[in-house]
Amino acid sequence: MAKIAINIATGSLQQAEMIVGIDLGTTNSLVAIIHPETKQPIVLKEHNSSSLVPSVIHFDESGNVTVGDEAKAYLETEPQQTIFSSKRLMGKSYNDIKNNADFFTYKVIDDDTESLVKVQVGQQFYSPIDLSSHILTELKNRAEHILKTPVTKAVITVPAYFNDAQRQATRDAGKLAGLDVLRIINEPTAASLAYGFGVDTNDEKTIAVYDLGGGTFDVSILKIVNGIFEVLSTNGNTYLGGDDFDKAIMQFWMDELNITNEQLRNDKSLSQGLRLRAEDAKKYLSNHESFETTFLHYNLSVSRTQFETLIQPLIDATLHNCNNALNDAGVTKNEIDVIVMVGGSTRVPAVKNAVSNFFEKPVNDTVNPDEVVALGAAIQADILAGNNKDFLLLDITPLSLGLETMGGLMDVLIPRNSKIPTKAGRQYTTQKDGQGSMRISVFQGERDLVKDNRKLAEFNLTNIPGMPAGLPKVEVNFLINADGILMVTAKELRSGVQQTIEVKPQYGLSDSDVEKMLMDSITHAKEDIAVRALVEASTEGEQLLAATENFLSKHASSIQQDELMDTAQAMQALQLALTMADKNLIQSKIEALNEISRPYAERLMDEAVGAAMKGKTIE
Repeated sequence: MAKIAINIATGSLQQAEMIVGIDLGTTNSLVAIIHPETKQPIVLKEHNSSSLVPSVIHFDESGNVTVGDEAKAYLETEPQQTIFSSKRLMGKSYNDIKNNADFFTYKVIDDDTESLVKVQVGQQFYSPIDLSSHILTELKNRAEHILKTPVTKAVITVPAYFNDAQRQATRDAGKLAGLDVLRIINEPTAASLAYGFGVDTNDEKTIAVYDLGGGTFDVSILKIVNGIFEVLSTNGNTYLGGDDFDKAIMQFWMDELNITNEQLRNDKSLSQGLRLRAEDAKKYLSNHESFETTFLHYNLSVSRTQFETLIQPLIDATLHNCNNALNDAGVTKNEIDVIVMVGGSTRVPAVKNAVSNFFEKPVNDTVNPDEVVALGAAIQADILAGNNKDFLLLDITPLSLGLETMGGLMDVLIPRNSKIPTKAGRQYTTQKDGQGSMRISVFQGERDLVKDNRKLAEFNLTNIPGMPAGLPKVEVNFLINADGILMVTAKELRSGVQQTIEVKPQYGLSDSDVEKMLMDSITHAKEDIAVRALVEASTEGEQLLAATENFLSKHASSIQQDELMDTAQAMQALQLALTMADKNLIQSKIEALNEISRPYAERLMDEAVGAAMKGKTIE
């Protein structure tokens, strides 16, 4: 068994390890390391090839997976089986993305609930964690091939605005790919490190990081004092990026050639073909005055001036975000010392000029904007490996801390390697009507099921006022103080009922115990995540059955006989699927029941709204 050399006091790893930095991007992903001889950060790439791995995944009929350039080739030929921009789905529910569902050429399950989105390819259902893990596995394999050494540890970057669920999803994806994710760091922090800011502990700077990638835009204002990065504000748009520059060119051609949206919807290959040629045009126009090509029987052309006019509203939107970020951070343009440019789309000259004019100073773009985040992640990895003595490594939590939730799952509140002191909180609710108490069970460990982790404490929050299931709001807060003592507080927000306990999370654990727990979490990652997915699908199925039954008992008289029969059959099929421990089968039966009930649920809703509007005039 491979040994993990870990210092329990700091959680830092001994020097013999190779820790990689990974930029898991919406459009492209890449890996970087600190070169053992030159001590400089470099991105990993095969001789004469690109360092970028397109964040594209293709599943063939047999379920075989290809990632990167090879998968990209299927975007036009098999769009329903080729997944792109999956990072946009990380930690999101369908309600979060439904307004942009047309953007995806593959099937995003639209059960219109708060549950996390799933992607359907054939009869298989994939979570964004599954999808990202395929990209990370490809990056891991590539790195091992180039370095000729096993790669098991990584620092992965995420946007500064990623919430707790999105960060945890990224950790889980790493674990599923066989990576021990030592730290999740913010992309703007990584970019600043790559430029050397914050490396000198005497540095005091206020930095604006303008990050315009393929699918997303964000601007972050950072303050660096004594080598510590503080995100003062972040602003942006998760649906604005180079893709939208492509879309603007595409729309321009569609208007010129009278191609309708309907045509694109019915012909995914035409849609992808135009999109890819628009992308070529955008890149070409950074260094040329005009672009021309033919596709099918169409002649496509656009000049740089036309392109800049088309994207001006998009650039203006990013500058509006910059203004908001400055206001939120409480700083003026004059107080910004440095502007760092990140993301391939900042290569567009019109973008660079607009940002420079807005901040009234030149921008920093000497480091390759595609690579800058990964290079910064490699620097952070080097610090964690203990190779960079200029940095103070703060005490960190050696193992994750969390609570038991439905189905015996571990819900992590404080991930391992979090700096101490730290705090985190999350809201929970009751599962049964009139439930008067809630058991709070605190666990430490890296596995998805609490039975495989170490129980630290348990208490009951009692005297919750009797309310329907889902109404009480219980906020659980974890606070680890500088001595590593964990305080757990549970409070029902509507009534103010509260209880607190004190726990020593590291108590009784030796270095070898921690090593074993970490190794187990990587070894069992696939089965753990499969079990979690099954438990979540079963829970969702049970909740849907209960909700459908409730709906039918109230509205049976308004539903047609054949609809009732179809619903009963679909419910029976789902009930049977729940006994068969097959996640994909359960998901497909959930989807089938939703398909049947959606039309009459919408019809009854429309009738109710119509009845409410009768006799009322709208001013």
